[in-house]
This record gives sequence, C-alpha cells and structure tokens, in this order.
Amino acid sequence: DLLDPERLIQCPFVKHHHIRACRFPYHLVKCKESNPEIAKKLATCPFNARHLVPSHDLSNHIMKCNDKAFIEQDIVSRFCEPSQEQVKNGSTWQAPPCDEDWETEVLERSNSAFVW
Repeated sequence: DLLDPERLIQCPFVKHHHIRACRFPYHLVKCKESNPEIAKKLATCPFNARHLVPSHDLSNHIMKCNDKAFIEQDIVSRFCEPSQEQVKNGSTWQAPPCDEDWETEVLERSNSAFVW
C-alpha cells in the first residue's frame, strides 16, 4: 500500500538502506550529506522531492512519474471556471467597510498627558 507509513523504501544513495516511508524524507537529507559524490549524480523530480533519479534518466522519469497527474490536475482546475453549482454553494460573504481611522486615534492620544 503506497499510503502505509511503515512500508519500506529503498534509499537512492545507498541501495542496501531500506527506510520506513514515514522516516524517508529525513533519511534523504542525512544520506545526501553523507554521500555528496552520489548526490551529484542524482536529480530531483520536479513533482516529488522524494524521487531522486540518475540525472540522465530525469526526462524519462518526468514522462512516467505518477505524481505528475496530481500537479496537472491542480493546474487544470485553477484555470477552469467554477461550475454553477459551485458558485451557488460558495460563500457570498464580503468584508464590511472599515470605519477605523488610525490617524485620528493617534492625534487624539497625543493630546492626552502621559502618566507613568
């Protein structure tokens, strides 16, 4: 199960490291610092920072990355107009006009004597 926090994931830096999914991001940071030569050869997926692949395979990974679908879906939904149903169910609340005048309040306070 991809959502199981206890599933084991293989480290991209050291192949015999198998880390629980819930600890994987922390391990990546530590292992990257411990293996700078290997880190130079790996590229980070633009869709998921947990995906580290050899630099020469990055374009192929991008084409096949499962997380790309989530990003594409988000981009499409941002540019699409909301449906009439969404507009009806949405909030029509607007902030009331502001009656505060901070400059007047400062002038009123400056006229009063300050007592310690």
